Amino acid sequence: MAGDVLSALKKRVLVCDGAMGTMLYEKGFTMTRCFDELNLSHPDVVGSVHDAYLEAGADILETNTYGANRFKLAPHGLVDRVAEINRRGVEITRRAVDRVSRYRQVFVAGAVGPPGRPLEDRVYLTMDMVRDVFREQVSTLVDAGVDLVIMETLSNLEEARAAVLAARDVSDTIPVVVLITFTEEGQTVHGNSPEQAVSALEAVGASVLGANCSVGPHDILPIIQRMRKCTAMPLAVMPNAGTPRMVEGRYFYITSPEYMANYAKQFIQTAGVSLVGGCCGSTPEHIRAVRAAVRSLRPDESVELPSVSVSETPEEQKVEATPTVEKSPLARKMHESFAVSVEIRPPRGTGIQKVLDGARMLKEEGVDAVNLPDGSLASARVSPLPLARIIEDEIGLETIVHWCCRDRNLLGMQSDLLGAYLLGQRNILAITGDPPKLGDYPNATAVFDVDSVGLVRMLTRLNHGQDLIGKSIGRPTSFHVGVGVDPAAQNLEEEISRFHRKVEAGAEFVMTQPVFDIDQLRAFLEAIGGPAPPIMVGVLPLTSFRNAEIYRNEVPGMHISDAILDRMRGAGDGESAKAEGLRIAQEALLASKELDGVRGVYLMPQFGKYRTAIKVLEVLR
Repeated sequence: MAGDVLSALKKRVLVCDGAMGTMLYEKGFTMTRCFDELNLSHPDVVGSVHDAYLEAGADILETNTYGANRFKLAPHGLVDRVAEINRRGVEITRRAVDRVSRYRQVFVAGAVGPPGRPLEDRVYLTMDMVRDVFREQVSTLVDAGVDLVIMETLSNLEEARAAVLAARDVSDTIPVVVLITFTEEGQTVHGNSPEQAVSALEAVGASVLGANCSVGPHDILPIIQRMRKCTAMPLAVMPNAGTPRMVEGRYFYITSPEYMANYAKQFIQTAGVSLVGGCCGSTPEHIRAVRAAVRSLRPDESVELPSVSVSETPEEQKVEATPTVEKSPLARKMHESFAVSVEIRPPRGTGIQKVLDGARMLKEEGVDAVNLPDGSLASARVSPLPLARIIEDEIGLETIVHWCCRDRNLLGMQSDLLGAYLLGQRNILAITGDPPKLGDYPNATAVFDVDSVGLVRMLTRLNHGQDLIGKSIGRPTSFHVGVGVDPAAQNLEEEISRFHRKVEAGAEFVMTQPVFDIDQLRAFLEAIGGPAPPIMVGVLPLTSFRNAEIYRNEVPGMHISDAILDRMRGAGDGESAKAEGLRIAQEALLASKELDGVRGVYLMPQFGKYRTAIKVLEVLR
């Protein structure tokens, strides 16, 4: 049956069904409900939606499994029922199709959506893990008897590639339809163009390519036309029924069936699309209108298909970025000699005099910059940006602002960064951020639209005169972009992989987690290999054995060896313990300074004891 799908696409236009979630919502199930679980608890309701789309003339029915992967099911307590929900979804769809099989050929498509990621795993998630999640779901769908797999609403090309590779791990022959979601500017939220999507996904074995969701038919048309210019593969389109509007507490879509049907004809006649359907907001009435409009059309009429695939990307109107050494005095210092920064934690309230006094003293002692964390350990503190501006304006000391992905969506993040640039901020450390559950407000909502790698890409694009989706911002920014790294990470292979992704995305300097064991730092530098951006080594003076024990066992990212613990235990209490912690910090500083690639240090004095940082730095004099 699988081969029949691709054969049918060559002969006629196939019509897929419309939205499942919209129909279930109309039947009274709230948006907070796990729609995939309805395969188990309300199979008759799911089946009635399939029946409605069959009656409307659909040639392909998608299973109710869009979010049936372990990541998306986990918040609902259903992670151990992935296989059951997917298998039941296929059975319900197949039962509906079998009722019309005597006089119609209708295909069953396994619906697969983006993986979604639990917040606590986001920092550590690899594409191999994503591939495993896709493979688990696709394997069940294929074993249950789907005719094809439709992977839809994917905005991250890395995830889309992982999805196709996972499907190919399961079967070399199952047809795989991949639908990317684009913004109205014609790029994914991660800045990928339609041409890049075609090149990346054709290479890994997709059978049909196209676009869905996000925008309505009008904005998808030029996207699919661009795809057609660089591939002869079958194309698919499943747009939203416009943009939803809320009326009396419920969402409604305004695109009429006639409007969608008119664009369905344009998709076929101008881009040779061979598979059309609907996404969010589309109903059986929309599909009925599309079915009537395309009944007599063929995908290859009036469309000249390219003879070869083209992997070129469109011209990007980027401008030359400012050379790194010209972006800030700190950037030049790191490239020419050895830079020193001290961390100042923003206060919990508006009293900042202690911070200003500390910054003034650090400047007088010759410190090059202070770095300001952004809600470290998920605590609510003064925002680092206004504090940075006050320090630079009143004290004249350069700052490094930690920029956290946790608290801003893509729109807010770009707007705030542009605003920060206008205020004169240049040094930015891109961090993912600690999940709220680690801090004082465990029930606070986290965003994580991107992680630190995505944030670096965003900053790099701004430095080239573009926003995240490639739209010109006019005059480019010149942010000096830094990233964090943990040389003693438990999963060192993944930490190194993320480090390289950050560098590829545009990282220009690196700040490590606190280093206590110089051998671990040396091993990390050897493992990353080749030239790297200038590295600032984190040094944290311990104050007691108890202090060291708490850091080791309770604070993420702190790796204190048994040898260091033994030294602090043997030092006793009080001033002798502080003196030993100071010696350990000085040893780490001197040893790391001799390593290739280390071009700076940043001290993390505890409890606002900035004099301790100055004592550590005395060994440099």
